[in-house]
Amino acid sequence: MKKSFFIFLFGMFSFCTIFAQETVVKGSVKDAVTDEFIPDVTITVEETGQTETTDGFGQFKFSQPIPFGEQMLKISKIGFLTKRYPIIVNEGKTVDIQDMTLEVDRGGQIDLFTITLSEEELNDDSNGSDNVSGLLSSSRDVFQRTAAFEFSPSFFRVRGLDSDNGNVLINGIEMNKFDTGRPQWGNWGGLNDVVRNQEFSQGLTPSAYAFGGVLGTTNISTRASAYREGGQITYSSSNRSYTNRLMAKYATGLMENGWAFTLMAGRRWGEEGFQDATLYDANSLFAAIEKKINDKHSINFTSIYAPNRRGRTSPNTQEVVDLKGIKYNEYWGYLDGEKRNSRIREIEEPILQLSHFWDISSKTSLNTTVAYQFGKRASSRLDFPGGANTSPAYYQNLPSFHLSQINDDGPNYSAAFLAQQEFVNDGQLDWNSLFEANVFDNTNPNNPSAAYVLYDDRTDDKTISVTSLYNTEINENILFNGGVNYRRLRSENFAEVVDLLGSNTGISNTDAFSQQDFDLLNPNQVAGIGDKFRYNFNLYAEEIGGFAQAQFKYNKIDFFVAANVTKTEYQREGVYKNGNQVFDITNDDNDVIGEFDNSSGKGKKLDFTGYGVKGGFTYKISGKHLIDVNAGYLTQAPNLRNTYTNSRESQDYVGVTRGQNFEGVEITEEKIQSLDASYIFRSTIVKAKLTGFYTKIEDANEVSFFFAQGATASGFIQETLAGVDKKHIGAEFGIEAQITPTIKLKGAASVGEYTYDNNPFVYLTSTSDDFLDRSGDDGAGAVEEIFQTSIKDYKVAGGPQRAYSVGFEYRDPDYWWFGATSNFFSNTYVDISPLARSSFFTQDSDGNTFADYDPTIARELLRQEEIEHYMVVNLVGGKSWKVGDKFIGFFASIGNVLDKQYITGGFEQGRTADFRALRDDNASSGRVFAPKFFFGRGANYFLNCYVRF
Repeated sequence: MKKSFFIFLFGMFSFCTIFAQETVVKGSVKDAVTDEFIPDVTITVEETGQTETTDGFGQFKFSQPIPFGEQMLKISKIGFLTKRYPIIVNEGKTVDIQDMTLEVDRGGQIDLFTITLSEEELNDDSNGSDNVSGLLSSSRDVFQRTAAFEFSPSFFRVRGLDSDNGNVLINGIEMNKFDTGRPQWGNWGGLNDVVRNQEFSQGLTPSAYAFGGVLGTTNISTRASAYREGGQITYSSSNRSYTNRLMAKYATGLMENGWAFTLMAGRRWGEEGFQDATLYDANSLFAAIEKKINDKHSINFTSIYAPNRRGRTSPNTQEVVDLKGIKYNEYWGYLDGEKRNSRIREIEEPILQLSHFWDISSKTSLNTTVAYQFGKRASSRLDFPGGANTSPAYYQNLPSFHLSQINDDGPNYSAAFLAQQEFVNDGQLDWNSLFEANVFDNTNPNNPSAAYVLYDDRTDDKTISVTSLYNTEINENILFNGGVNYRRLRSENFAEVVDLLGSNTGISNTDAFSQQDFDLLNPNQVAGIGDKFRYNFNLYAEEIGGFAQAQFKYNKIDFFVAANVTKTEYQREGVYKNGNQVFDITNDDNDVIGEFDNSSGKGKKLDFTGYGVKGGFTYKISGKHLIDVNAGYLTQAPNLRNTYTNSRESQDYVGVTRGQNFEGVEITEEKIQSLDASYIFRSTIVKAKLTGFYTKIEDANEVSFFFAQGATASGFIQETLAGVDKKHIGAEFGIEAQITPTIKLKGAASVGEYTYDNNPFVYLTSTSDDFLDRSGDDGAGAVEEIFQTSIKDYKVAGGPQRAYSVGFEYRDPDYWWFGATSNFFSNTYVDISPLARSSFFTQDSDGNTFADYDPTIARELLRQEEIEHYMVVNLVGGKSWKVGDKFIGFFASIGNVLDKQYITGGFEQGRTADFRALRDDNASSGRVFAPKFFFGRGANYFLNCYVRF
């Protein structure tokens, strides 16, 4: 008994001795000016790479043992100047470094420079060229920063992927749209100072807010108490998207009564940006109100309202640019002495959110947000059912057309010269002629329809979202995240007349190609201002899902596993009974016994079940050398735009038309498999990361609309590329070296190859009776056909597939700084026409192969065009001062300082859809239907001044 008692005492003594000898490193971080504690500061042990973050009271404590001896702590946070603190760690001792300080980065280089370079891309969702990874992100990865700051003006896509492969959240609520899968950045445009509180998870790495996509997850936090107390007023001037910007923001911080308020207002405006007649009119309002109920519960309300109107620009052929320059925009003309753009993009979608933050314990939290977003998106354009094409750059108005009209005397040089002179001297939309044509039609009692009208393609969405996120630290090594989310959408889609352009009759609601009523429920309709016409339908979407994730952190290795499941449901409801989609039902005697309506009413509900699994690890070879590997497989519902083949007119969806399945084509979930592996080196001087990546996308769909000009017929086409596979493989590299306390060198590179990986089907519909007459006309005015493509190994278009950047930064101790970068881009390809790479290309009007078809010539005609490589040089610099307790500063950037003219991307027109048409077009001295290109800006500037108090 006595022996046992002594053993017990010895054990207790040993335990207490070990406990007493525990080595602890902890401390706190304060603002050097306000003396307030700073949350979310990253504390890094430079030798080992171990990190911790400060809590809401600015406190931190390392959970893992830190090697004994001299160590260097790096203290960093976005918006502050990074500091380094030396410490000495002794066995069994506590290192308590209270009240370390950080100073506000008065240059503000990273925060402000990110937005200004990306303003165009952030507010334009008209195509898939927008890049998401790195935009507005708080990532410190040098490659990601370069992709956001330097590569984005060239429409570079990280890993060749569209932004629908990444998730953007506000307080955990997904902001990616159901219809495109992409975030609508303009919904919070102009609110730079209140959308900086972000957490970015790159690629497949774990996120506490969502399972995420293969491009990662960005969560924007708008919690009122998280904003620094004080205000800021900013004025900017630019010649990029807008000419003026004014922003004002004020935050109270968390007050003693538990309330916190953050308010911001902004305005961006300009008659035109870099391109002609690109008006910009945008207002932004933000309010966040938080009430801290007690130590465990807080409630935060967020409202965002950022309506904006922008004039759009036209893609142009090289012929047009040679005649008018890269600023040319065909969509505008003078009216009453002022420039008026016919293509105006308008977005007005307020966001309301209510969040509840529940700190269940010091290691467990449950945060729930309910959101409601509503409003409209509208894009205006001209309709001309009773007149000629309004485009001043219409192919028959250009010299190349007249040069292609060869007779016995050769090309018509005289007509070509006159067309050239007229286009060079004017070449803009003639608004007055449209009004005159409509006034003339007003005097014709037999013509009830206007020849020209201006109308909006309109989408009115109402979205309800709920998300609940659970986080718990099981122990010092294991962290668990999970969440559930629900979204429901009602989307009203229609065309609305906005201007009759002098007509007092209205416009006939009739298809100009087929002469069918767009709405048989209201035949012979003549639409006036504010009336709906052409199409009118609703889309419904509902999504419920959840994810679970476990992260494990140890001295030598960190790893994680995650999984998710999502149930998605779509349904279309036609308000119009479209005459092109109503077909006769006949019996065996060919007697009409009824009709099949493929447009009005509610269609079939489409169900998709998506799931994903991913995992990864980081192996710490040493504090300087790390290996990081991530892999994942996920399936997801196609977005609404790529589900329905022509939602404006019919219930048809991919693989099904008029209720019948197409053999070999079906609608299904997209499948994505992705892998990346990185080697990371970090020392006190050099930080570098080399990543190899592979992504395979299967069963994707692409729906597009265009006008086709064949050798034997022409018509307006709806084209669906069904079951597309794509392969993205490549490498990324980023490096920066702090060679002196004031000079930093940096470089980045992306080398990829992004190709189609199969030969999918292309499915066509047209209301032109003669274009697809091989399938026959059933009397309704809608014809259809399906073809097998041969696009395997063609390049996926969408910005340069190779991009390189080298540059430097100089930061003077007196708070002025300067930087320069040179950026090189290559391997940019024109987007191909799948129809021209299908069996349609070889077929004559009788369905047989063209008698004069030559495979050798065809191979050359179908070779994908590569855009010329180019280099762009950018400069940036600034200065700041402290005046009393206020900060005053400015910075300026000059983009493309050498005024290099370059093409960022382009597409084949698709008008020349068969062998003879394309051959004849290429044979002329100037191609009539050459590819259309998007051009980058020439030399441009951005100037920003601010006062922070």
